Amino acid sequence: MNQILQRRSVGRLMLAGLLLAGAAAFVRPAHAADEAPDALVKRLSTDVLETIKADKSIKAGDVNKIMVLVDTKIMPNVNFQRMTASAVGPAWRQATPEQQKRLQEEFKKLLVRTYAGALDQVSDQTVAVRPFRGSPDDKEVLVRTEVRGSGDPVQLDYRLEKTPGEAGGWKIYNLNVLGVWLVDTYRSQFAQEINAKGIDGLIATLAERNKRNGKS
Repeated sequence: MNQILQRRSVGRLMLAGLLLAGAAAFVRPAHAADEAPDALVKRLSTDVLETIKADKSIKAGDVNKIMVLVDTKIMPNVNFQRMTASAVGPAWRQATPEQQKRLQEEFKKLLVRTYAGALDQVSDQTVAVRPFRGSPDDKEVLVRTEVRGSGDPVQLDYRLEKTPGEAGGWKIYNLNVLGVWLVDTYRSQFAQEINAKGIDGLIATLAERNKRNGKS
């Protein structure tokens, strides 16, 4: 039972971590592409944490408002295609563009609907970025943070990649809560579905799970 409760707590923190890492496009600095990854994570974490604290309906788990928050503040700063592809595994390369689109849509809904309850835990938390060692030539980095509140600090780490272009900059593609990587959590589950039912079977399973979560 303790393991089940621990997995649930980790799972809930996964979405909280994504939300804390989110960024509103309209508050991005003019030179966001040049912003250091640790500074980016710190700024975005603080911005979104304050947004959650100030909105009672988001804290209460209002899925529609959370989805808006995800689309406007998180997705511009997450390589969600890479995140989904990593969770799906080798089968991603065999999926059609339409299947890949559906997988991303259903995976996003799954994360939001499954972990919406995490936000009612947000109260007095602050985010501290641990010492970061990087170089200007890095293309991928690991930023380690701690979420500090009334209880024990929670380790929350982010993997980011540097993307080119004016709309580029650092993008999050995975995160780790208490030693558990988000993508790894789902990869084994998705592999079982794909082996049994194929890509369309996985899409159908995710859609059905999201439908059930939406009614609960």
